[in-house]
Amino acid sequence: MTVDSIARSVAKFIPSAMPVLKAGYRASERMLSSLGETWPSIVRARTERITIAITAHCNLRCKGCRYGRDFMPGAQLPLKIVEQLLEDAAAAKVPAVRLYGGEPLLHPDVVKMVETATRLGVGCYITTNALTLDKRIKELHAAGLRKITVGYYGEGSAFDEYVQRPGRFERLIESLENTRKMFGPDELEIQFNFLLSRRSASIESVDEIVRFADRFKGRIHIDIVHYSLPYFQEGEDRELQFTPSDEVALEQVTRHLLTLKATRPELLTESAVAIASLADWALKQEQMRIPCDARKLLWVGADGSVMLCYVTFPLGNLQEKRLSEIIYSKAHHEAAQDAFKLNCPNCHCEAASRIEKHAPSYRKYAGEARSRLGAGG
Repeated sequence: MTVDSIARSVAKFIPSAMPVLKAGYRASERMLSSLGETWPSIVRARTERITIAITAHCNLRCKGCRYGRDFMPGAQLPLKIVEQLLEDAAAAKVPAVRLYGGEPLLHPDVVKMVETATRLGVGCYITTNALTLDKRIKELHAAGLRKITVGYYGEGSAFDEYVQRPGRFERLIESLENTRKMFGPDELEIQFNFLLSRRSASIESVDEIVRFADRFKGRIHIDIVHYSLPYFQEGEDRELQFTPSDEVALEQVTRHLLTLKATRPELLTESAVAIASLADWALKQEQMRIPCDARKLLWVGADGSVMLCYVTFPLGNLQEKRLSEIIYSKAHHEAAQDAFKLNCPNCHCEAASRIEKHAPSYRKYAGEARSRLGAGG
């Protein structure tokens, strides 16, 4: 039984203990990271979450995102394969799965997938664009769904421009309003994933997402624009990517977020330490040489491919073998060690937890967080 799973079990009965347990978990991970830099062989795969792209179909055309176009076009996982995956995940004591896409609510069997995860005791949440959420939330909630995450790309026309579909922001608002009328925050957790890019790196944009999250009683997670994911590839203009000229704007945004974290700690999912590192991740990108904790992940594509993470380390395909033959195999543990050593494109996925779990980085950005707030953030 892992430290994290013990923490989750205790927190079910003593919710107030969760912050202390999380701190203990992070401390144990920092110790493992320190030892792993000297003895990489002690790093082992320990899956805490499986992201399952159940379909590549999508009803939007977001800038940069290739799902629904030239990334696994037409691919969709059949229910049988997902049910087998969930059975094997439960047997391996994997605590959580994330149903993803494309747009997962377009999959005809998404409710049955949630039902199966609930029956097997595997925590399940969905990342959705929420455009059809109000049409399906009753059956999804009845199946056991209690959390969704939704991408946030600006207000009004800015949203429509990013998703390249007119009128979708209006539909999003309607869907979220209807959903909240049916289920309050105690019945359904909503997390809004704020895409931090050149177009959104401003105090005004942060204030917009805060108002949006408050309107729908949700929390906020910060996603930095990707530079290496195979399904997120911009054109030649790369209008979303940061350049050195954005350093001042990123510093202002970082200070603003740190102040927000200090005044409303539950609103932002990231810690102050993780927030303090955002500008460096955005500008330095693959030069951030911080050990990766992808050992906690598995990613399943809509074509059945299984990888350690979103970018690399292929481990097999569920069309050919079951997850039980892949998880914790020799190849799985070797991939976890390679990820830790950054034998990969070094994306910034899981950036927050990587900072938390790497002792030198934790100390550095903890100091920067204090300094920025002390300087009038």
